[in-house]
Amino acid sequence: MLFLEGVLGWTLVASLAAASGIAAFRWSANAGYMRLADTANHQLDLYAVSLESELSKYENLPGILEMSGEVFELLERPDDAVLAGKLNRKLLNLNVRSGSLGMMLLDAQGTVLSSSNWYEPASLIGRNLSAEAFHTKAVHDGQARTFVVGAARGAPESYFSRAIARGGRVLGVVVVRISLEAIESAWIESAAGTPNERVLVVDDNGVVIISSNPAWRYRTLRTLSAEDRVTLASTARYPAGSLEPLQWTTERELKFGTQLVRLRDKVVAASEALFISQEQDMARPGWRLITLSRVAVVQREARNTAVGAMACAALIGVLGLHLMQRRRAMLHRLATREALQRANDELELRVEERTGELRDANSALMKEVAERVRTETHLRRAQDELVEVSRLALLGKMSAAISHEINQPLTALRALSDNGVRLLKAGRLQDVERKFDAIAQLTERMGRITAQLKSFAYKRQAGPSWVRMGGAVANALELLRSRIHDEGVEVELHVQECLRVSCDGYRLEQVLVNLLGNAMDAMKDSPVRRITVTAAPVDGKVKVRVADTGTGFAQHVLDRLFEPFFTTKPPGQGLGLGLALSAGIVREFGSSLQPYNLAGGAAFEFELKMESETADA
Repeated sequence: MLFLEGVLGWTLVASLAAASGIAAFRWSANAGYMRLADTANHQLDLYAVSLESELSKYENLPGILEMSGEVFELLERPDDAVLAGKLNRKLLNLNVRSGSLGMMLLDAQGTVLSSSNWYEPASLIGRNLSAEAFHTKAVHDGQARTFVVGAARGAPESYFSRAIARGGRVLGVVVVRISLEAIESAWIESAAGTPNERVLVVDDNGVVIISSNPAWRYRTLRTLSAEDRVTLASTARYPAGSLEPLQWTTERELKFGTQLVRLRDKVVAASEALFISQEQDMARPGWRLITLSRVAVVQREARNTAVGAMACAALIGVLGLHLMQRRRAMLHRLATREALQRANDELELRVEERTGELRDANSALMKEVAERVRTETHLRRAQDELVEVSRLALLGKMSAAISHEINQPLTALRALSDNGVRLLKAGRLQDVERKFDAIAQLTERMGRITAQLKSFAYKRQAGPSWVRMGGAVANALELLRSRIHDEGVEVELHVQECLRVSCDGYRLEQVLVNLLGNAMDAMKDSPVRRITVTAAPVDGKVKVRVADTGTGFAQHVLDRLFEPFFTTKPPGQGLGLGLALSAGIVREFGSSLQPYNLAGGAAFEFELKMESETADA
């Protein structure tokens, strides 16, 4: 009898705990789903606004091209090669400035008359694209937005097209091609920071075209029939081998139009199979924006709540059972309570000890991080100060030569002005005009000299930009022109005018001035004084080379060439900072300064990033 009462009591306690756990789990999960659905609804609005804003930047481009007079003129005179070339360059310029992939003008029959890729071997000019959706829809509806898959990497792209009409008759179609890869990349980056959220765009065929998970791109939300698969494959809108289903099933409907969905897919781990789905139709016909939020956190919280509820229910059941069996289980209850208390005390002590260890480790880590930040700041400030010292030292060397360069025009100006006064008194106005022209030329020369000196002396904090290599070399030579002339140095230039490189132009000029100055120092005792400056494209980069006909480098000099304050010049003629700072600047450009000896002299080489298209737009 006593045994049966004990079994019945514990059975009731277990049943109460199980029922409480199930109820608590369902309540906590439903509450969590509602919170997650509310958050998903707000996130969906943010993604929709950002996507619409990004696409809207390009939607007005066809309208802007339509207002161009060259467009109507070329449609009326399609054989005018001069007009076509002018429009080609205009499309290329607008394409580069807007960041689109391409622009083109088609006539009403679909023949490409002008294109932004006119200079490429695979130019579309002359091809007939009347079968393309962006042409047929624009001719029929006035404008169109068409999704395609990029031929190069399978990246998502879109066409914005607009019909050009006059007097109710369609003359042609303007087309702008853009890439959606930037939007997808931003979403992928955002997903990396917030792994509990996914976002995707589905087209009118139910195919994922943009997704924060690249593995979902060009997959379907449902299993396609063989007939549907053949139909979609015939449109050539999706890559071969795509259109595999995501096995998307809806578990149940939630508020705000959200759903609890399950993905059974090999790219989705079992813990990530359940999501809160929220979708919204977009302005583009047939496009839907969908966000997926993981419910793993909600389920974990629900399980914790269920465990807590079960523990509370079990405690209440045990308490009731204890009241019924108090007389028979007093000693057992006291022993159990003491054991639980000891376990709780030990656990709290361990938690407190572990918390203290983590706090100490965190403090030590923060101190180390702060110390490293201070060290890097000091090093950067010291480098900037050394750059400025080198700049000022070089300016001091050039000051005497530039002063001499300016004194000659000043003397000439004085003589010309005196002669002009006498000629003016004599009424010889034509001679006076010639004197004034000579004065203007001399003042322009003095202005160029002072402008170059001011540009070099002014300390700028510029970032990388596209710099014309020929202009940088010319500016450096202009600063050293007087010294080159006085020392009888011959300068050979092998620099293509169209080359442009990515760097800080003023720092590049400082490197060139240092290398040219060192080259002239090395040739002081040489019978032949010739400097050769070469800049040529090699493997997608520009290799810059400054060679001289000096004595070259001894091995012990090569070993210490870039050490700060190391110099082979007599005291008072150099600080030993020029090459060290030049090497540091070249490293900031992503390269290294390489010295080596030649058969009759020495040379320095470094590389710079080259602009992909060096021709002027």
